[in-house]
Formats: sequence, C-alpha cells, structure tokens
Amino acid sequence: METLESAILGVVQGLTEFLPVSSSGHLQIAKVLLGVEIEENLAFDILLHSATVLSTIVVLHSEIWGLLRGLFSRGYNDSKAYIVKLIISMIPIGIVGFAFKDRIDELLGSQWILLIVGAMLLLTALLLAFAHYARPRQKESISYRDSFIIGMAQAAAAMPGLSRSGSTIVTGLLLGNRKESVAQFSFLMVLAPIAGEMLLDIVKGEAAFSSIGIAPMIAGFASAFITGCLACKFMIGIVKRSKLIWFAVYCAAAGIVAIIANFVC
Repeated sequence: METLESAILGVVQGLTEFLPVSSSGHLQIAKVLLGVEIEENLAFDILLHSATVLSTIVVLHSEIWGLLRGLFSRGYNDSKAYIVKLIISMIPIGIVGFAFKDRIDELLGSQWILLIVGAMLLLTALLLAFAHYARPRQKESISYRDSFIIGMAQAAAAMPGLSRSGSTIVTGLLLGNRKESVAQFSFLMVLAPIAGEMLLDIVKGEAAFSSIGIAPMIAGFASAFITGCLACKFMIGIVKRSKLIWFAVYCAAAGIVAIIANFVC
C-alpha cells in the first residue's frame, strides 16, 4: 500500500466515522476502488479508528474532563454514574471482539465484501429512516438498561457496512433518549474499545503492521485525525437538527451501488 493510498483511506475514515454511513463499509469500498490489498485489514482499520478516537477526545475534551473530575470526587455522583453506563455499553463489543476478531478479519478480505457492505448499508438506511419517523417520548437521561442495549447495537455494527454511530444513535433515540445525549454517549462509548484494541496491536509490534509500513501508517493516522475532528463537530450539529433522513437516502444509494459493483468488478 502506498502512502497516498493510506492518506486517502484515512480521509475516508475520518469523514465517515461520526456520520451514520458506516466508516468500515466505506473503507472496504475505498480499498476495492483503489485496488489496495492489506494482509492485516483489521489492524489497519483499527489504526485509523484510533485516529478518530483521538479526534473525539480533542472535540469533546471539556465533557471528558468533566467526567474525570467527577470520577475523583467523593460520593457516587452523576459523572461516576455516566462512566459506569459507558463501561456497561462496552461489554457487548468486548465479547464480540474477543470471540469473533479472526472471523471479522477474514470477512474483510472476502471476495463478497462489497455484497456484504451493500446489504448492511441498506439495513443502516432502514434504521435511520425508521428513527426519523418514530416519535418516542424523550427521557431526561440514559438509563443503565439503555446503555447496555445501545452497547449491543455497537456490537452488531462490527459487521462491515452497518454504521456504528448510526446504529447506536438510532437505538438511543428509539429508546426515548434526547438527541444531544445519545450523540455524545455514542461518540464516547467507542473510546475504550478502540484504544484497547490498538494497544494490543502495539504490543504485538511488527507482526500486527508488517505489511503496512511506517510512512503509510503515519499518513493514514494523520489524515483520519484531521478529518475526524471536522466530522465530529459536524455530526453533533446534524443530530441536533434531526437531519438523519438524508443519510438514510445516501446509505440506500451507496448500498445499491456496492451490491451492483460486487457483480460487475
């Protein structure tokens, strides 16, 4: 993989990570279009996800700092309760990561990857459209039960093409949570799982990134971080204005194109 190709993939990751259009699905589509073949597909994807995790920390630094201050204060306060809910939401993806990591990596290299991505993008479109027209009663805060259910949606989004942010935000909205609350929760709940997976790959060292190279890694990480910062701010505003239906239309179109491309390419 060339440095320019890695940088382009980083831009794709950064722009789509916080939008409900599936960054993993778009990454696979971009790899096919660029003709990029990577032995460690999952390791490279996690590298780019780590860059967008860092962009989340930068954009939401005040909220994260507030949670950390509350964590080290006395008594069981709202910040500690929120952190517990975040931990609960991470349980499902942790189980999926340990149990199915190798199978997910094999799936990313499958000859049917565009067909899979296309089908999952169509499912994402249906979820976004349903959330747009549904009008559940809004609750003041995300409950412990809701955090686990939202976590299950994140685990399901391990399938390439099924949007993680779209699945978690839609699930939170359908459970009756406020748009601003569920958007922030969705972006924060992915921090620890991606950071932990990246740490494991770093521990593995050269074996995890042997086919990528230092320059492509740096280029991909940098481009994903910069575009991720822009996309995170943009997505929070989109959720507040309830314009998710346009992303449903886009996902439907992208899904159809991906399915057709699977049989043409």
